Amino acid sequence: MAGNDNWINSYLDAILDAGKAAIGGDRPSLLLRERGHFSPARYFVEEVITGYDETDLYKTWLRANAMRSPQERNTRLENMTWRIWNLARKKKEFEKEEACRMLKRQPETEKARADATADMSEDLFEGEKGEDAGDPSVAYGDSTTGSSPKTSSIDKLYIVLISLHGLVRGENMELGRDSDTGGQVKYVVELAKALSSSPGVYRVDLLTRQILAPNFDRSYGEPAELLVSTSGKNSKQERGENSGAYIIRIPFGPKDKYLAKEQLWPFIQEFVDGALSHIVKMSKAIGEEIGFRHPVWPAVIHGHYASAGIAAALLSGSLNLPMAFTGHFLGKDKLEGLLKQGRQTREQINMTYKIMCRIEAEELSLDASEIVIASTRQEIEEQWNLYDGFEVILARKLRARVKRGANCYGRFMPRMVIIPPGVEFGHIIHDFDMDSEEENPNPCPASEDPPIWSQIMRFFTNPRKPMILAVARPYPEKNITTLVKAFGECRPLRELANLTLIMGNREAISKMHNMSAAVLTSVLTLIDEYDLYGQVAYPKHHKHSEVPDIYRLAARTKGAFVNVAYFEQFGVTLIEAAMNGLPIIATKNGAPVEINQVLNNGLLVDPHDQNAIADALYKLLSDKQLWSRCRENGLKNIHQFSWPEHCKNYLSRILTLGPRSPAIGDREEQINTPISRRNHIIVISVDSVSKEDLVRIIRNAIEVIHTQNMSDSTGFVLSTSLTISEIYSLLVPAGMLPTDFDAFICNSGSNIYYPSYSGETPNNSKITFALDQNHQSHIEYRWGGEGLRKYLVKWATSVVERKGRTERQIIFEDPEHSSTYCLAFRVVNPNHLPPLKELRKLMRIQSLRCNALYNHSATRLSVVPIHASRSQALRYLCLRWGIEVPNVAVLVGESGDSDYEELLGGLHRTIILKGEFNIPLNRIHNVRRYPLQDVVALDSSNIVGVEGYSTDDLKSALQQMGMLKH
Repeated sequence: MAGNDNWINSYLDAILDAGKAAIGGDRPSLLLRERGHFSPARYFVEEVITGYDETDLYKTWLRANAMRSPQERNTRLENMTWRIWNLARKKKEFEKEEACRMLKRQPETEKARADATADMSEDLFEGEKGEDAGDPSVAYGDSTTGSSPKTSSIDKLYIVLISLHGLVRGENMELGRDSDTGGQVKYVVELAKALSSSPGVYRVDLLTRQILAPNFDRSYGEPAELLVSTSGKNSKQERGENSGAYIIRIPFGPKDKYLAKEQLWPFIQEFVDGALSHIVKMSKAIGEEIGFRHPVWPAVIHGHYASAGIAAALLSGSLNLPMAFTGHFLGKDKLEGLLKQGRQTREQINMTYKIMCRIEAEELSLDASEIVIASTRQEIEEQWNLYDGFEVILARKLRARVKRGANCYGRFMPRMVIIPPGVEFGHIIHDFDMDSEEENPNPCPASEDPPIWSQIMRFFTNPRKPMILAVARPYPEKNITTLVKAFGECRPLRELANLTLIMGNREAISKMHNMSAAVLTSVLTLIDEYDLYGQVAYPKHHKHSEVPDIYRLAARTKGAFVNVAYFEQFGVTLIEAAMNGLPIIATKNGAPVEINQVLNNGLLVDPHDQNAIADALYKLLSDKQLWSRCRENGLKNIHQFSWPEHCKNYLSRILTLGPRSPAIGDREEQINTPISRRNHIIVISVDSVSKEDLVRIIRNAIEVIHTQNMSDSTGFVLSTSLTISEIYSLLVPAGMLPTDFDAFICNSGSNIYYPSYSGETPNNSKITFALDQNHQSHIEYRWGGEGLRKYLVKWATSVVERKGRTERQIIFEDPEHSSTYCLAFRVVNPNHLPPLKELRKLMRIQSLRCNALYNHSATRLSVVPIHASRSQALRYLCLRWGIEVPNVAVLVGESGDSDYEELLGGLHRTIILKGEFNIPLNRIHNVRRYPLQDVVALDSSNIVGVEGYSTDDLKSALQQMGMLKH
């Protein structure tokens, strides 16, 4: 092959022609279009670097070009060619596998949705089927148009926002420092400030993670940071020291380590326990401060992004408070985009992004939320519609039935509310005449120019030309390379304008994340390829406070802002640009469509069509009348995206949420209840053993405490899927008294009982069990009741065991072990049960919000309310009776019922009893679509394993946990 450059070029050319659909889609090759012949260098830049982000291929290319020997150079190029071909082949294979998977699952999903929709159509009122078809408020639940409650009627609201990832602080935000510190961080901080300044809002807490890691500013470790103080702001309302907006940093996860958002999942329950403590204390403090006789509980707990969504769902269930959710960038949309790229399988994507944890958290957020806030209608119809828990047609029918008081058969759908994001209006500019004919007005003396201006202008040979501005982090989905190619290939555009790329902050490319480094490297390669020196600026650093000055500079030069991301979820930068008098060129995919409908201040383009991007930019910058009209429209209409307008719409929806509050025992109740007097609680939640072994574990645990003379300070709770009658039948024949326990968590967390004697003394009394009615009110949220039961009975008849031509039903309703909030079903052959994750998927498609579990070694199916679980019941007990969660130890086996993993996380201590006495459980127990270690920190200091369950084993484990003295 030595010296045979023509062979390599022609081979690459053949790949380009034959595999164009696999590698580059239908777009024509820039290489053949521009020069009339094939260039492997250009092919590499366009198709490999920007398309595949393969940095090792880039290094191979550099090494090949550095070779002096033609033979070595051509050998490297040939190897690289084969690697490119293999990438294209892998992409085709991934696409084929994904298409087959979707083809198989689509009929199942469509059938389930059709069944649910059919149920909703059986007894519709006259005219109901078509009457509301075009009403968005019926289709999704609500919109920002039409009448809404007046916010002036509210008073002393407490609102909790949650955003867990990234570096969150109020001043000098380090936006772009890493992939997690971007638009969402800015959004939630500004939302907290704006809400606290709204009439009737007393306090806003933004809960995030406390970061004490080295190389990070100490401000991220401060437990609390005041954002806005409302004291003295409004003379009509008395304000106290707890009023205003605060960032509250909750410690969870490794104390000395900064965690990316993909690494937070195992520690979410730690956050929930810490946040629960803060909210209870603050609610009491606000109540005392404003003179109420009761705590002022949050009006809403609002999760931002999937991880905060699942945290908000757990807090909402623990506190019996309404939940709202904003997805920001949804997992299913990201998964589909990554699969279409064809570089990774579904398993590889999950390993990198923990995408299945994210999607499951978003599904759970749909289950638990009363309101889901979206920025655009497109987000609802094209993104949320991908999820099992939401479907536009069914949402329309349910909404119509609720408005008319019709039966919804136990089905519920969260209200989708469209509220565009807001922006701060402190920097709107009117500092030069829009109608001025002066080509390049001199803004002000150089001494008054913001410092960032000179940092940008130094790149340009002619800094007076209109400036095209892009503000985006260097990620492939931001499509920066296509923008550079559009600019580089259009000579008239290059002669007319300069290009400024604000791509976050960086020290050195070699220290950047691989993906960001690859994008930035390809940008610099393109600048060199097109010889754009003196025409493109790409400063390494800028402060968040300097971003408005950058917009102003572009507006001063009569330039344009451009955002050509493949898909734009929010488009806040477009609103900021309009606020600073800058017309826009934006992607036609996502929020920009609806933003431009309101602002009418620019042009929309196909982000994949670089010619269209270049043409739109040239048209906007060369037509002065068009530019001035777009600028005027943007400034005139921008008020619709103000934070006050956003907060007005937000609060009007929050006020419609039904009143709910947690049940906390008063002082008299706590004095009279044994569990509240304990210093420590031992919870026995061992599912993976026989009843005989369970009895021995209970007896040994009680004996350890008795021999240590700690019976008065240490209480016991049995947490199980058994009914209260089954527990009685387990304990009494074994010679134990139910009164040895302070409480029983039964029916997989759907019932809590307190044992006691009916008489004055045990000798002349019988044991009674008091059901906690307050707990029942906590978990009844969205319980489907009879409608859910009827559907499950119908579903059970379809689950059969097939032998030849005969079919035998294997699941039957079990009224004996059912209760008001637990529907039990008997399983006669667990080997033929469907996986639990499939059952939960089916329930969500049906809009039946519940928690399904296999227990008793999969011989029983229990279906309980969405907020009912054994871990949540434990939080309820701690909340109601004033128990500190770290003073609780939970005993579990090596496996357990379907809610087993939820018992492992949190601030309580967990003791795993290991040994051959554990019964292996069937795979169908598994709810997860991901490994256990993705959601549980098994190496946590709060978790200890012990071999066996003898008194010595249990004593040793309790000593390790600090529950017993050595």
